[in-house]
Amino acid sequence: MPFYAIDGVRPVVDPTAYIHPTAVLIGDVIIGPGVYVGPGASLRGDFGRLRLEAGANIQDNCTMHGFPGTETLVEVDGHIGHGAVLHGCIIRRGALVGMNSVVMDGSEIGPESIVAAMCFVKAGMKVPERSLVAGIPGKVIRAVTDEEYGWKTAGTRDYQTLARRSAATMVECQPLTALDPDRPPMNGGTTKPLFEVKKD
Repeated sequence: MPFYAIDGVRPVVDPTAYIHPTAVLIGDVIIGPGVYVGPGASLRGDFGRLRLEAGANIQDNCTMHGFPGTETLVEVDGHIGHGAVLHGCIIRRGALVGMNSVVMDGSEIGPESIVAAMCFVKAGMKVPERSLVAGIPGKVIRAVTDEEYGWKTAGTRDYQTLARRSAATMVECQPLTALDPDRPPMNGGTTKPLFEVKKD
């Protein structure tokens, strides 16, 4: 896996975390227990510290970085969706940052909050606990409902399970040249998209 020291500073990865082999960790990166780091993620601790606490996930093609002397932090059970960018910010316990969102320097996403997909959280914004943030620039539009937070929590559990599944079973392989007869579709979790949950 591509781990790199810079100025003699090496990443620290808990043995129960799963880091995909195509993710890149550089320098002052600290990965806690049960963390999942997805394919293509770039965690560049070459200016400031980057830290993912227990049970957090940072998915495919995400970027974490920060200015010198800062710490970019995802607290326990934080959930960072595909393609998101975190720069010099704090994501508090149990919060979710949606796909392709950008969270800028000095901003803080409160515990159990949800940042909607494609949101731009401007520098220095402080999002209160259990808030839904959406838009460009991001604005607090209302409180997160119990149903929405339950959905988020289930999705985070699926990623914690994925870290264990990946560590136990993911191997590089050659593809098959034809589909196996009666091959069932992959069913690796129980979480449905939020719009489907709200229809139930």
